[in-house]
Amino acid sequence: MRISILGLGYVGSVAAACLARDGHQVIGVDADPVKVEHINRGASPILEPGLSELIAAGRRNGRLTATLDPDYAVRDTSLTFISVGTPSGEDGSLSLGYVSRACNQIGQALAEKPDFHVVVTRSTVLPGSVRNVVIPTLERASLKRAGIDFGVCVNPEFLREGTAISDFDNPPKTVIGATDSRSAEMLKRLYAHLNAPLLVTPLAVAEAVKYADNAWHALKIAFANEIGAICEKAGVDAQAVMDVFCHDLKLNISPAYLRPGMAFGGSCLPKDVRALNHFARGMNVETPLLGSILAANDRQIERHLSAVESPGNRRLGFLGISFKAATDDLRESPVLRMIDSLHERGYAIKIYDPWVSVASVQGANRSYIRNELPHILNMLTDDLQEFMDHAETVVIANRSPLYRGVLKKIGRNRSVVDLVNVVPQCRRCCIYPNNSSGLHNGQATAVAV
Repeated sequence: MRISILGLGYVGSVAAACLARDGHQVIGVDADPVKVEHINRGASPILEPGLSELIAAGRRNGRLTATLDPDYAVRDTSLTFISVGTPSGEDGSLSLGYVSRACNQIGQALAEKPDFHVVVTRSTVLPGSVRNVVIPTLERASLKRAGIDFGVCVNPEFLREGTAISDFDNPPKTVIGATDSRSAEMLKRLYAHLNAPLLVTPLAVAEAVKYADNAWHALKIAFANEIGAICEKAGVDAQAVMDVFCHDLKLNISPAYLRPGMAFGGSCLPKDVRALNHFARGMNVETPLLGSILAANDRQIERHLSAVESPGNRRLGFLGISFKAATDDLRESPVLRMIDSLHERGYAIKIYDPWVSVASVQGANRSYIRNELPHILNMLTDDLQEFMDHAETVVIANRSPLYRGVLKKIGRNRSVVDLVNVVPQCRRCCIYPNNSSGLHNGQATAVAV
């Protein structure tokens, strides 16, 4: 392919060198003449192991060149990467000034170009940036339409300084957000040789993935450091603790728990987080990350309460009351907290949970309900028809597969609020072309949280 890259900083320089090595004709563009001069004399404008050698090879075989002229670069290529900086403002906001300027330059070149051209945002941008900034700027400058006269993609990079070339060749995943299938196919061909999952998503998903990744990496570092601080003060070998921690590939280093949904509850997580924070405070160890976990969990319950109230119905039906599907454990169940709060606000509530039915609530659970939340007993019903006759809004509160059968009985006059993502929705992520989401049977209004 003939490829232009606007921005010869860290991301752009590495991409230019690697793509030229892979056999593509690459034109790099930058407003800084020093960077352009470095590339053209076969030197790297940044310090990165192996990059100077790749750039020198690209210059020798004639596949890599650099210019100050974006118009020439865009007109002479069929695919343009935007790899300019997106610095932070003083208030922490993201600045898209360089991206806007690059889009304006690309759009002006596209105005004079009859061929279909694909513009790829490689810069790290927040969700909505391409729809709200990149595409409008390109369309205004070119007087053409995105997805028809030219294509737009989002292709986040996952490079680490010091190992960038290896990361380019061995990415954990390749993510392509696209306005149209033609543009997506062009990028898929570009990366077809890579041994990595290739995921085609909506534009905003591709934008958000990079932030989810970096926030998770930062979170892991902060978590390990706080555990280390507690262990050190307690005289425990922190490295040994985390070594053992990392051996658990089922729950710790895995996709487990990494799906948005219900707040946590049960007999272990709330109790142990409280105990660990109390232990740290007793040793004068500050743990702001660990100390925020329960508050973050409470905030998720508040979000769920807002979602339940949003349809405006006063008669609610909860599918599930225990903190986890297929159990009768009500200890610190976030669903119980929600129901108690909604009851105080005057909502009429019925609960259908075969594992926590009126007949089966015994022992500690029955004593807990009787002593702490006696009104819950009157809300429980074993009669599904009674439940359906009552509920104007059906709330799915745990992931029992039984509730999918209940959903088939829901008519058009009811709303469904799915707190745990159990509603069978048509996924838009990793499917092209776009598909709609909602209940497959098309009967009820579904709100996934």
